[in-house]
Amino acid sequence: MGLKETFYISHGSPTLSIDDSLPARSFLQSFRQKVFSEKPKSILVISGHWETSEPTVNTIAGVNNIIYDFYGFPEKMYKLKYPAPGSPELAHRVKELLKESGFKHVHEDKKRGLDHGAWVPLMLMYPAADIPVCQLSVQTNRDGTYHYNLGKALAPLKEEGVLIVGSGATTHNLSRLRRGVGRGGIDDGSVVTWASEFDNWLKEALLEGRFEDVNHYEEKAPYAKVAHPSPDHFYPLHVAMGAAGENAESELIHHSWSYGALSYASYKFKATSE
Repeated sequence: MGLKETFYISHGSPTLSIDDSLPARSFLQSFRQKVFSEKPKSILVISGHWETSEPTVNTIAGVNNIIYDFYGFPEKMYKLKYPAPGSPELAHRVKELLKESGFKHVHEDKKRGLDHGAWVPLMLMYPAADIPVCQLSVQTNRDGTYHYNLGKALAPLKEEGVLIVGSGATTHNLSRLRRGVGRGGIDDGSVVTWASEFDNWLKEALLEGRFEDVNHYEEKAPYAKVAHPSPDHFYPLHVAMGAAGENAESELIHHSWSYGALSYASYKFKATSE
């Protein structure tokens, strides 16, 4: 069963796991019904919460442990489970494809489970936890083009029934969130200028197919360094974009905000026949 789509999901705050007031939560819960009905053979997640100096896959035989890599949140969040099986087969295939494409050093981590950039969205998208999951790290010491090429190397996985999901945040400056908004505060729906301008630029660039501009977003986008002081949550988009193919079409599949500055914009990339 070959697939044509890849996805970039903005996972936002860890409270996505429990907060029914977040529109992104209901979007992910309806993912199989409204966005992507096919059941993949396995899932590869590129999460902004796993940074390494060189590409690394988690090679887990048996069930993935989950990592509670967030602090100061409600106790019930630390009791959530997502016992998805690992996929050594997929991990080895990822390593093989990357090496064939010139990524000389690709590593395996045989202990690391799933961070919340993977398990939180997946528990909403695929709550049965019956699909094998593998993670691939990002390299924040590299650039957007590097991660786009990483995605291009992984494109054959789609034909093998693997769903490729980049998980990050379209805007991710935690120091500039309006903390009184979205967690017990009154949300007036307003969004700060820097966040809305970056978010709108990205939407236009993707929908117009200007992938090279997105690869060079630091020079092309307004407020790029404000929206992403560190690129960790943005590079998963480049991987998903690259894995879809050069002539892929982009579609905005969800858009909402929290804290007045945290965009949940999520995208589908679909290969075209051209």
